[in-house]
Formats: sequence, C-alpha cells, structure tokens
Amino acid sequence: MVRKYIIGILTAAVIQFSYSHQGHSQAIGFDIMNGKNRISIPFQSYNNLIVIPVILNHRMPLRFVLDTGVRTSILTDRTFTDILNISYNRKIPLVGADGDRQIAAYVANGISLKLPGVMGQGQALLVLEEDYLQLKNYLGTEVHGILGYELFSRFIVEIDYQSKLLILHEPYSYKPKRNRKVIPLEVQDTKPYIHTNLKLQDGTSIPAKLMIDTGASHSLLLDMDSHEHLTLPENVVRTNLGRGLGGDINGHIGRIDDIEFGRYNFEEVIVSWPDRGSFTDILRKTGRQGTIGGGILNRFTVVIDYFNGNLYYRRNRNFKNRFEYNMSGIDVKALGTKLNNYVISKIRKDSPASRADIQIGDELVLINGNPTKELSLGEVNNFFRSKPGKKLRLGIVRNNEKLVRKIQLERVI
Repeated sequence: MVRKYIIGILTAAVIQFSYSHQGHSQAIGFDIMNGKNRISIPFQSYNNLIVIPVILNHRMPLRFVLDTGVRTSILTDRTFTDILNISYNRKIPLVGADGDRQIAAYVANGISLKLPGVMGQGQALLVLEEDYLQLKNYLGTEVHGILGYELFSRFIVEIDYQSKLLILHEPYSYKPKRNRKVIPLEVQDTKPYIHTNLKLQDGTSIPAKLMIDTGASHSLLLDMDSHEHLTLPENVVRTNLGRGLGGDINGHIGRIDDIEFGRYNFEEVIVSWPDRGSFTDILRKTGRQGTIGGGILNRFTVVIDYFNGNLYYRRNRNFKNRFEYNMSGIDVKALGTKLNNYVISKIRKDSPASRADIQIGDELVLINGNPTKELSLGEVNNFFRSKPGKKLRLGIVRNNEKLVRKIQLERVI
C-alpha cells in the first residue's frame, strides 16, 4: 500500500508567516448557520485523511483535508483564486521541507470558506503558486486545500471515523458523553499535544510528547534525535515516507513494542523514522518526540477540545485491526482526469515486486482479474497489505505491451 505519512505535518512545519485583518470590516471567523449549536458534516476518508467539501468565496466548490497540524488554511494551487479574481496581499517565499528549495506562495485576506451548514468569513488563505504537494495523485481523489486551526479554535470538533461524520459543537453547549474517556490535551502554538509512554523493541520505556495530527496518514512518527533512547529498530525498511513542499521525504519504517493511548495500549505499531534534516529540526524545536496520525486515530471516535484542554475518545470497530505495511514493494500514484490510471512510482529494493521485474513507470491495469479502473487507489493499496503469503497476479502495461507478473506478499517488518 502506498503510505503518504506526513503530508499534513510537512505543510504545517514549513509554513511560517504572519498576516493582518486590518482594513476588513466584515465579520471574522466560523459560525454554525441558523443559530444551531452543533452541525454534522459527512466526510470522505482517503488513506486515513478526512476530506470535507468547502465552497470558496461563495462560488467555487472544492475539497479540503482537515488538519490539526496547519495554522492557516492552504489552497494548493492558485488556479482557483485566479479564476475568481481574488487579489493577493503579498507574495512570500517558503522553504521546502528539504531546507533548500524556495517555493512561492501568496497571502489572500478576507476570504469566505463555506462548509455544509457552517460559514467562515474574513479568513486568511495561503495560496501555493503551483500544486507542489500533489495530494490528488497520492490520495486518488481531488483535493484542493487544507483547513486547520481556524476550525479547531472555534469549535469543539468531534470526528467519528467509523460513521465518517465531522460534528462541530459550540463550546458553550458541549457536554461529553459518559462513555467517553479523556486524555489531557496541551495546545501549543496552535497545535494539540498529548503526553504518553512508548515501549521500544529493546524493552526501554520512555515518556513522549506527541502531536495529534489529523492531517497525517501514518500511525506514529518519531524523531530519532529527540530522545537518547530513540534509535532505529533492528528490523527496518528503507523507503519513501511522504511528500512535502520540498519534494519526497525519505526514511525508514519499523515497529515499536507498545504505545499508550489513554487507557489503551497498542502493540507492534508501525513507526515512520524520517531522515535527519530540516524537517526533524522543526520537530525538535517543539520539544516533541513525534506525531500520532490517522493510523491510530481512525480506531476511535475522538473529540478535540482546545477550550478545556481535553481529548475525548471511544473505540470503534477498527480498534483491533493489525498494523500492516505494504508487503508488495510497489508504490502507486493515481493519474488521469478520473485519477484511475495507476502508475508505479517506486519499487522497494529486494521486495517481491523487484524480484518479479516490475518497473517504475509500468501502468497497473489488473489485480487478480480485477480491472484497476474500477478500483479506488485505497482498494488497490489494500491488495498490497492484505496478508503475508497472498499471491497476486498483476496485469501491467509497459511501452504499450501487456505483461503479467506474479508476486507473493511478504511481511518485512
């Protein structure tokens, strides 16, 4: 399965700018329409990310990822604001997550962002000059932006991953249900953190400060330099972890023995270990050891309460699912106008795919007789993480020639 682990974290980490609403007399902020004290918004889930409908400036229907790791709303491509003739207050340079690449972005103020039943006025929007993140290609669906702190700072936000409902509560009216357990939540520089404990594979237990990141697909990401006992496990896989503004982020995938999440413990959790660099430098400045992403959060209904400093949680049917990693060695990217042309973007070294002469650039057209054009990217990736020993018969197209390759999935970590 293609796992893009740190999209949300990276966009939050590399973007640092300030803005002013001076000169705008309109109301600022989000409000539930028709005087209601709560609203339920259906969402779609892609690779553990929450995608919600947003209308930009009353005219342009778009789709945004909900991300606790983002300070200011982001539009990933300026094409849409140009179509609407939105003016920009200024152009600013951004530094990519690799610490090198200079990226252009624009700041627009006084923007309206309308969600189903919720109106946001006077918003600031960071508009990327180009679609550097390529979210749609790695999620297999159209995604145009990222929405974060403005929503979490205004409402108590409930995410029901099982029913795919986002429920926004007015803070004055919310009362937690009796069956909800609670973890203390610390909000620091617009982002939410919990304190917990990790047990490493060598038996060492360490305390950890972890950011709760709804905009990250991974289960757990850890920075090796944030604690003296955080070192790579013996059994790891070198791979691409995700994509940020500066391009691909590389590192290793491994496991730890155990992580506490409130009253629960998860064993043999898959962990992303990014390479040392500007991204891990940014992590370290916050004093955190890493982040908890959608791979753990989607096992619960969670309520994120910035106002009282609480994270409420209740387990769902995903709770006991095993943490698995891509067992084929194939990473796939979605292309085409319908995002249902699946092209192999990476092959892991010494994997079943590499031994079967599957190559980067091959188009994947069949999996065990199933035409991939009839599958979502998530369904394609589910084949690759189904179970060790499973045999897959893959139909591929290379240089207009149809080929068949057979692989057997193997668990490498």
